[in-house]
Amino acid sequence: MNTKVYVGNLPYDVTEEELKAHFETQGKVSDIHLVIDKYTDQPRGFGFVTMEDQNGMLAAIEHLDGKNFGGRDLKINEARPRENNNRGGGFAGRGGNYNQQNRSGGGSRKGQRGDKNW
Repeated sequence: MNTKVYVGNLPYDVTEEELKAHFETQGKVSDIHLVIDKYTDQPRGFGFVTMEDQNGMLAAIEHLDGKNFGGRDLKINEARPRENNNRGGGFAGRGGNYNQQNRSGGGSRKGQRGDKNW
């Protein structure tokens, strides 16, 4: 039984406490997770709220979706499991693979021009 909701279009300066207080108008909140950019350490404007029961989750979706919070209209949906898209990583640098299809991303060029000293 899923009780987690995705919350999008959050104000960038919202705190977990403010978000929890807003959602507790619909039911008991058991967890808050604001997504933070790993490079800038700044909020990304979305997160996840886990309600204690499914009734609270459904009430939050029904009553808070599209409503203004901190100057922005929230987008709230039932959270879905993360998909495994198998896209692989990015370019791995000299000599590495640049994706999971094992296409060479570089490496030694010795002997490619027929010059033994190259």
